[in-house]
Amino acid sequence: MVSSLNSPATTSKPSKVEVLKENSDFLREPVASELLEDTTHFSGDAIQILKFHGSYQQDNRDNRKKGEEKDYQMMLRTRSPGGFIPPELYLALDNLSETYGNHTLRTTTRQGFQIHGILKKNLKTVISTIVKNMGSTLGACGDLNRNVMAPAAPYKTKPEYQYAWEYANRIADLLTPQTGAYYEIWLDGEKVISAEEAPEVKAARNQNINGTNFTDKEEPIYGTHYMPRKFKICLTVPGDNSVDILTQDISLVVMTNDSGELEGFNVYAGGGLGRTHNKEETFARAADRIGYVEKEDVYDLVKAIVATQRDYGDRHNRRHARMKYLLHDWGVEKFRAQVEHYFGKPISPFKPLPEFQYQDYLGWHDQGDGKKFFGLSIENGRVKDEGKFQLKSALREIITQFQLPIRLTPNHNLIIYEIDPKDRGAITDIFKKHGVETNAERLDPLVRYSMACPALPLCGLAVTESERALPGILARIRTLLKRVGLPKEHFVVRMTGCPNGCARPYIAELGFVGQTPGAYQVWLGADPNQNRLSEPFLDKVKDEDIESTLEPLFVYFKQDRLNNGKVESFGDFCHRVGFDALRAFSESYIPGSGLVAAGKESGKARYRIGVRDTVYQQFKDLAAQEGKSMTQLATEVLEAYIANKG
Repeated sequence: MVSSLNSPATTSKPSKVEVLKENSDFLREPVASELLEDTTHFSGDAIQILKFHGSYQQDNRDNRKKGEEKDYQMMLRTRSPGGFIPPELYLALDNLSETYGNHTLRTTTRQGFQIHGILKKNLKTVISTIVKNMGSTLGACGDLNRNVMAPAAPYKTKPEYQYAWEYANRIADLLTPQTGAYYEIWLDGEKVISAEEAPEVKAARNQNINGTNFTDKEEPIYGTHYMPRKFKICLTVPGDNSVDILTQDISLVVMTNDSGELEGFNVYAGGGLGRTHNKEETFARAADRIGYVEKEDVYDLVKAIVATQRDYGDRHNRRHARMKYLLHDWGVEKFRAQVEHYFGKPISPFKPLPEFQYQDYLGWHDQGDGKKFFGLSIENGRVKDEGKFQLKSALREIITQFQLPIRLTPNHNLIIYEIDPKDRGAITDIFKKHGVETNAERLDPLVRYSMACPALPLCGLAVTESERALPGILARIRTLLKRVGLPKEHFVVRMTGCPNGCARPYIAELGFVGQTPGAYQVWLGADPNQNRLSEPFLDKVKDEDIESTLEPLFVYFKQDRLNNGKVESFGDFCHRVGFDALRAFSESYIPGSGLVAAGKESGKARYRIGVRDTVYQQFKDLAAQEGKSMTQLATEVLEAYIANKG
């Protein structure tokens, strides 16, 4: 029998979470017992097991008051392979978010929906409603395979895209937990079947090759202890990097012949982004090329990779538990050899691929079968009604009236598809009526290609703002770009409130990673198509210092970028010149000297004036609204005041 605690070969005790999984009766306890208790929240032990069911316990940190109980609430995340959301599920989620949540939905960077603000007493109602409307939350979180990603574009005449969808569903089924706990707890034992599982998937799950399976467990692949940490898989097609292919534990690239028939898959493994500040043993890592697998063997190879991580991943130090560290510690050759042992035969060589390009599929497109699809940009993934911007109401009206399916994208946008061409005008009018921009070309590309995690106030790991801060910071960056003479410049910007990297900042041209309250670590140097990781450039850059930090970098970029038929991107420039050159230029740069109209802003500002905390925060918010630095706005206000007095 295989053992999921047999490695690393050490006498170290397994982590606390490993003990909780072992004692959970395959994810039943203590969740089942505590759900029956009349309390506002779960215990710490139950929280860990609850993640496997698709929920995180959070509290609204804006509402914390000394001496009072925290404002506990639950976040639920859907398991939606390839981002598929049927119309009945979308409308159910919309209704649940209004009735039990915080009146918003959040599209995730793994193509699912999140509902925030659910009270413990309503959790069972919400989960059961999701399942009864063709959805699931099982495995959306926890130490197992998470949501399987795939390009969201619904091309009907490009068979490779259809294969990506098909195998995203099948691999998700292959690695779905088999425990009955989910249906026992949330649906009183009623197992709702939304789609019939492919016979070959069921056969592959139960086939034991060289120890890939537990023969006497409720979980034939995962066993008692499931995976050492979360496990992420994506599928894509040659050239399409809408999925950030290098950031996954396993990435499969659909390979077809000249007739468009599926032959097999190129395989990458060992990507991952989560890390911890000041812990150099934790790091972001790009996936390695492993080889090629024929289509009939793909399930066995996926199981072989999963078994390798399951049995040799670190179960003692959770910071070292992701498969990327196993690849790093072993090297590709040793890793491949172990995978081949479970697989039962050699892995074929990797096949040539074209260069990957980022795609977002915004705007109107032909599916290829006479119907249309429409890609909608959602800033930071937040589906809400706010003032004249009524996105949530618009989507509710469109999905209700036309009963159209949705595909969520890996960059927290969405695609509505199967649209009859005669309905295009009506759909556009509904968006317009609700103040929603449908022309992607009118969006500021800084916003279009940006992402931020939710962070404060709900994420317990966040040390600083992200979703709430990024819109103002992007406006300030746009103002700065105009001032240095780059008014139309854009690049990929991503922000997270902590180093876990949920919005994948480590593969952005400009990444902001929450480091201390109000300050970020700045990462630079990835390419625009996410084929290269960025690197840490500066630590603890305060929010108010973002302009003074970026100004010399943008000036240097403008002066020395290459233009040999193709204009060099900001990320490529930073990577080419190197951080030593960037730092040297920044240190010698005279603030304001590189601005198009330096004027009054030349010369280094060294003076400080103290103000009350309340005034400071109000002024900070005003500066963000105006898209200006606090220094710039303060100078303008004081100059105007002095001029008026004179």
